[in-house]
Amino acid sequence: MSLKQKAVKGLIWSAIESWGGRIISVSIFFLLARLLDPESFGLVALASIFINFVQIFIDQGFSQAIIQRENLEPEHLNSAFWINIGIGLLLTILTLTSADLIANAFSQPALTPIIRWLSLGFPLSSLSKVQEAILQRQLNFKALASRSLFSSIVSGLVGVAMAFTGWGVWSLVTKLLIFGFIQTILVWWVSDWRPTFKVSLTHFKDIFSFGINILGWRIFNFSTRRSDDFLIGYFLGTTALGYYNVAYRLLLMITELLIGVSQKVAIPAFARLQTEPERLRNAFYKVTQLTSFISFPIFLGIAALAPQLITLFLGEEWTQSIPIMQILTFVGILHAVSNFNDSIIFAVGKPSWNLKFKILSAVVIFTGFFVGVRWGLVAVSTAYVVSSYLLYPISILMVHKLIELDFKKYIGQFKASFVGSVLMVLSILVFQYTIGNSVDTLVSFILSSVIALFVYFLSVYLIQPSLITKFRKFGKQI
Repeated sequence: MSLKQKAVKGLIWSAIESWGGRIISVSIFFLLARLLDPESFGLVALASIFINFVQIFIDQGFSQAIIQRENLEPEHLNSAFWINIGIGLLLTILTLTSADLIANAFSQPALTPIIRWLSLGFPLSSLSKVQEAILQRQLNFKALASRSLFSSIVSGLVGVAMAFTGWGVWSLVTKLLIFGFIQTILVWWVSDWRPTFKVSLTHFKDIFSFGINILGWRIFNFSTRRSDDFLIGYFLGTTALGYYNVAYRLLLMITELLIGVSQKVAIPAFARLQTEPERLRNAFYKVTQLTSFISFPIFLGIAALAPQLITLFLGEEWTQSIPIMQILTFVGILHAVSNFNDSIIFAVGKPSWNLKFKILSAVVIFTGFFVGVRWGLVAVSTAYVVSSYLLYPISILMVHKLIELDFKKYIGQFKASFVGSVLMVLSILVFQYTIGNSVDTLVSFILSSVIALFVYFLSVYLIQPSLITKFRKFGKQI
C-alpha cells in the first residue's frame, strides 16, 4: 500500500474516531449541560487545569519521537514505556499530597477530592502512551478509532446516568476516569507490542533529545491554552469559568472535529515526506486548503447562529456563553490553517523551533489574558483572538523557511472559502432580520442552516469551481 493510500485510509479512520467520538461527546455534553449547573463545570475545569498540566510530564515527548524516528529499535520503546510508568506513579503520589494546597490557593475546598480522584488517571495514561504512538506511526487509526468510540459511549452514558440521579460534579469526574480506564484496556487489546526489560540509556538519550523539545512545547502550549481558565477561575470564580469553559469546549470540540482528523495523519505522513520538499509542500497546500474549505463556513456560521444554538441545545441559563462563543470562533478560523504549521515543523525534525515559538506565544497570550480578565469574559475572549492573529505571521514564516512557500499561492487558496463564508453569513443575517424572528427558534435555525449551505456552495462554485471538483475527488478517494 502506497503512502497516499495509507494516509487516506488513516484519514478515514481518524475521521471516524474524531467525528464519531466528538458527535457522541457533544451529545453527552449537551445532556450534562442540561442536568448540571455552571458551577459544576467550573469546578471540574479548574481541577483539570492542574491535572492536564501534570499529564504533560508523563510522556516526556517520547510519543512524537517514536512517530518521527526513521529507525526505531525495541530499546527505544522499552525505555520510553518504563520511564512513563515511573513518572506516572510519582506524579499521582505528588498530586495526592498537594491537592489541599491547590484547593486553598483558589479558596475552593471542594477541589481537593476532585483533584485527588482525577490523579488516578496518571498511571492509566502512562500505560498506553507507547502503544498509541506505535499505532499512529503505523497509520493504524482504525484501532484507535474503535477504542475511542467505545470509551466515549460507555463513559458518557455513566456520566449522564449519574447526573440524572443527582451526583452533580461527581458525574463529570467519574466520566473522565472511566474514559481513561477503558481506553487503556482497549489499547493493550488492539496493540501487539508488549514491553520487556530490555532498556538502554543510549536509546533513552536518543529519544529524550528529541522529546525534551516536544515536552517544552507542550508546557508552553498548555500555558497558552489554559491560562485563561486559570485567571478566570482565580479572579472571577467558578461560575464565570463555567460559562467560559462551556463556550470554549464547544469551540474545541468543533476544532478537533474539523482539524484534529487530518492533523493526526499529517504528522506521520509529513514525516515520511521530509526528504522530498516538493511533495511535502504540495501536501501542505492541499491539506490547508481542504480544511479551510470545511472550517471557514462552519466557524462563521456558528458565530452567526450562536444565540439560537446555545438556547436550543444548552438552555436559557447558558445565554452568557453566547458572546464568548461568537468571539472565539475567530480563533477557530485561524486554527483551521495554522495548526498544520506545527505539523510541518515537527515532521522535518525542528521541534526546537516550535518550542521557541510557543514560549513567545505563551508570553503574549498570557499578557493579553491578564489584562483582559479585569474587564470580564468578553475581554478575555477578545484578547485571545487579537493575540493569536498577531502571532500567526511568525508561525507561517517558519514554515516558509523550511519548505519555501509561495505566499501568493498559499494565501490565494483561501479566497473562495473566505468570500463564500462571508456571503453565507450575510444570507443568515438577512434571513434572521426579515423572517427568522417571526418563526419558531428551531425552525429558524434549520432554515438558516439550509440557506447558509446553499449560498456557500454556490458562491464557492462561482468563484473557484476547481475547489468543488477537488473536494469531490478527495471524497471519491475516501
